[in-house]
Amino acid sequence: MSKNWDAELAKIDKQLASISDEQLLATSQGAGGPGAGAQGAAGGVTRATQTRALPAGGAAPAPAATVSAGRSWVAWLKVIVAVGAAAGLMFWPWPARCGTPLIGFTAATGGVALLGIWSAVGTWRHRLGLAHVASLLVTVWGIGLGAREVLPRVGYAVPTEARAATWSCEGASLTSPTTDSTQPTTPL
Repeated sequence: MSKNWDAELAKIDKQLASISDEQLLATSQGAGGPGAGAQGAAGGVTRATQTRALPAGGAAPAPAATVSAGRSWVAWLKVIVAVGAAAGLMFWPWPARCGTPLIGFTAATGGVALLGIWSAVGTWRHRLGLAHVASLLVTVWGIGLGAREVLPRVGYAVPTEARAATWSCEGASLTSPTTDSTQPTTPL
């Protein structure tokens, strides 16, 4: 029972070529989804069969792409929230060198990364290219700022004065290097 697939595919191609693009598009939308037009041409589904499958009102259901296209403003709103949160990290009000402020800042960077992923999913679904790139940049920004704080404390990066090797404030000097009281001051 081996079939000659080349002959079968040639027959399907011939049937598809005999139908105009407008008819094929109308058939696929009327049947409820893409690919149904090809199935109708090749699989024996007729127009009468398709009209029986319609709802009682007689109107064809709207394709999913048209329903979600009107809500792209929601995806843009998600991007604006994510970008606002990422920009807010630049104005973090507390010094995040150690202790609770450091843990709060690190959690905020993780939150920004999650907001970026959340908005990236929405922009991907709505096929919004520029908004998707912005979402991915927010994600990278959140991960980068979090890594800048975490990596020296887990021993992967070189600790500096601003980013010590410990999470706690014990033994860490809380004064800035320019206002350190142990350095002698010279009169002007």
